[in-house]
Amino acid sequence: MKKYFLIMAALFFASFAYTQSNKEEVDLYQAAFGMDKKAVVADFVQPSAAQKDAFWKLYDEYETQRKVLGKQRIALLEQYADHYVDMTPIQADAWTVKVIDLQKKTDNLIATYYGKVKAISDGHVATQFYQIENYILTAIRMQILQKVPFLHKSPK
Repeated sequence: MKKYFLIMAALFFASFAYTQSNKEEVDLYQAAFGMDKKAVVADFVQPSAAQKDAFWKLYDEYETQRKVLGKQRIALLEQYADHYVDMTPIQADAWTVKVIDLQKKTDNLIATYYGKVKAISDGHVATQFYQIENYILTAIRMQILQKVPFLHKSPK
């Protein structure tokens, strides 16, 4: 069970981590959406010709920062996978506080880049960016959460 959990989680979080190869990310997005993430975004977000270069420059900057947070997610996921069977209440609380903090950072990153995208484009493009990033994040989280074992209270 732990091995299966780690494999599924690695596929999910590989999209957020610095990797030697982009293969895991491509495989994940192709499995979920039939194409890689940038193609999904390009298909949905429609900046004008005048906005396009600035948008993609900002988007690449955003992706770099998102991947840093993803590396932290992998570490938390590995910690959970290693200890979810025997986690103490104190460990569970500390782990959850870190997860909540990381989720806030991810939400803040998307909100920050919403503002940056809006500044170089308009409200439509910025909203499209916000919507697709949240959609992708939610869809992939749901795929993984369906496979993640819930924490059970350890018998004493």
